[in-house]
Amino acid sequence: MIEITIVAGLILLNGLFAMSELAIVSASKPLLRSMAERGQPGASAAVQLADDPGRFLSTVQIGITLIGIVAGAFSGATIGGMLVRVLLDAGLPGPAASALGYGGVVAIITYLSVVVGELVPKQLALRNAERVACLIAPPMQILSRIAGPIVWLLDASTRLIFRLLGLSDTNDDQVTEEEIKSMVAEAAETGVIERDEKRMIAGVLRLSDRRARSIMTPRTDIEMLDFDDDFETIRARLAHARHSRLPVWSGEFDNIIGVLVVREYLAARPADHVALRKLLREPQIVPDTIGALDVLDLLRKAHFPLALVLDEYGHFDGLVTPTDLLEAIAGVFRSDLEEGETDEAVQREDGSWLLAGSLTVDELSDRLGLTLPERRDYQTLAGFVIDHLQHIPKTGEVLEAGNWRLQVVDMDGHRVDKVLASPAIDR
Repeated sequence: MIEITIVAGLILLNGLFAMSELAIVSASKPLLRSMAERGQPGASAAVQLADDPGRFLSTVQIGITLIGIVAGAFSGATIGGMLVRVLLDAGLPGPAASALGYGGVVAIITYLSVVVGELVPKQLALRNAERVACLIAPPMQILSRIAGPIVWLLDASTRLIFRLLGLSDTNDDQVTEEEIKSMVAEAAETGVIERDEKRMIAGVLRLSDRRARSIMTPRTDIEMLDFDDDFETIRARLAHARHSRLPVWSGEFDNIIGVLVVREYLAARPADHVALRKLLREPQIVPDTIGALDVLDLLRKAHFPLALVLDEYGHFDGLVTPTDLLEAIAGVFRSDLEEGETDEAVQREDGSWLLAGSLTVDELSDRLGLTLPERRDYQTLAGFVIDHLQHIPKTGEVLEAGNWRLQVVDMDGHRVDKVLASPAIDR
């Protein structure tokens, strides 16, 4: 009975080592460090073990190996012999009793070692890796110090083999953007975060890769004021202005002389062009290739948060405001849509999507799961369609992209206005 108790204890101890190994390896280091900063017991020890996986894994391996040797010796020499004697007393022939006795003990011990000593502890470790790591780390750290010389020998031998193979023996802790996206997608699938939160996190991650031209309001959609019009015409335009800030041009569209804040105009009520010009604000000027985060930093520091976007030839392409940056993260606000205009992406009951040509290709990729080239000259769905067709499309033209069939259903002059995306049907 003592032998059975010893073997059972060894199996449980093996499970403890297996659980500690998987918990430390799979635990999130940033989360462990955060727990250590909050004073969580065992968190600091867990961080130290995770930072030096070679020593920790060597300690675990020593424990598991010794347990396997001792458990094998006890189960074969003692429990196996006991079972053989029982079978002999029951009248079985010697060879049969020996085979069944030792074979049966090996089978039972192997089964219990796999289930109780490996699978169950590892499943427990995966369910809450950080909590288990904090509980198990202090005793494992003490054991690592006790077995210091052997641990050092095994760890040094492992590092030597890595170097002979030309591999790095350092642990790369860098987290890639793809890993973050994968974790966010998994969190959304399991309900840890909301779908809208997932979209906004994706928007934040994309923001660092976007340029001013991809977040700006294009010139064709901007309400502008011609300074050279007679003053009555200007008054009439301002009386029906739909926006709070209007770029003012003179002579030609590319010559922006300032931006008029409609609220300031209504407060001052200028009587002529001279008084009107004094109200014009000087906007920031940025190239269309500047990063979106750089634009955000510039607008944050500016007294007047509006930037004009110019291309490499000095032509006025559009403007960027804090609202444009917010919409790049959270999506377009319904209040910003023109009368009769719908959301940029509307999914229909049959699974198809009605998409605006102004939809960014990043959003297009998220919605339809399309893989886009890293280097591309277009920023919107309209540009995507034109790039693939290599000409200005006509209403009704179709192209295939991934598992989708994209059909141009509406053109606004020479601009792609609406595209219908339907799942492609295999022919």
